[in-house]
Amino acid sequence: MFRTLIVAGALALAPIAACAAQDAGPTDPQIAHIAYTAGQLDVAAARQALKKSTNPEVRAFAELMARDHAAVNDQAVALVTRLQVTPEANPTSAALTEAAAATHTRLEALDGAAFDAAYVANEVAFHRTVNGALSETLIPQADNAELKALLETGLSLFRSHQTHAEHLAASVR
Repeated sequence: MFRTLIVAGALALAPIAACAAQDAGPTDPQIAHIAYTAGQLDVAAARQALKKSTNPEVRAFAELMARDHAAVNDQAVALVTRLQVTPEANPTSAALTEAAAATHTRLEALDGAAFDAAYVANEVAFHRTVNGALSETLIPQADNAELKALLETGLSLFRSHQTHAEHLAASVR
């Protein structure tokens, strides 16, 4: 199952790699949309976990995900508003949304420890994939210094989320 999650995440972010390979790269409005979408999707996943899980550690992690991703997205909205940039929908943000919807449906069918393990495994895979996209494509391709700085700040936080999720995964097997 864990491999399936990683493959789904990699496929969702494949359009980023295709753009970068063609030297076109995503534009700042596209990067803003991708980053915001990823944050919103993780907030939605956290809300699902808070609705379904009774495990105190999983619930605390989900609360952290909801709080941190919402805060970064609030900063992103403030930045694009101040810069008068309209985030642009793109194949990557659409693929992320589609993959997250499938994961939500799959997780909705699970309960108890099975849900907890699947949710946490998905968080590990999601953060690994998004962190890779941030460090390898989105940050290097960002032209605006303030957008780049926000993405770098987010990456630092999201790397800690990934580590937290990896440690949590060991206890909810």
